[in-house]
Amino acid sequence: METSFQELKKKETVNVCDGKRLGKVTDVVFSYPEGRVLGIVVPGSKGLRWGKADLFIALNCVEKIGVDVVLVELRSPPKPEKKQQGKWSPPEPPPPRTDRRDYGEYE
Repeated sequence: METSFQELKKKETVNVCDGKRLGKVTDVVFSYPEGRVLGIVVPGSKGLRWGKADLFIALNCVEKIGVDVVLVELRSPPKPEKKQQGKWSPPEPPPPRTDRRDYGEYE
């Protein structure tokens, strides 16, 4: 199925994990030399205008693009655990991605 950006930006985005509405698609992200679609962008959390950040959804998280909705699967990150002494420690950072290309390949 082919769809244009005009059609895509009219569709509501819904997370299938918790049923939360994320908003309508605001942008599509491409890689430059290859022209591959990397993902979509939806409005961030609702709140104060200056505290709002857009949410990038990778293409592998998009489950289905329907007639009037885009279904995505976004798992929520695990909540940080508190230590026995009452001090909070930040969660471990994710491992570095290994599927990215080196800039030397483009030359």
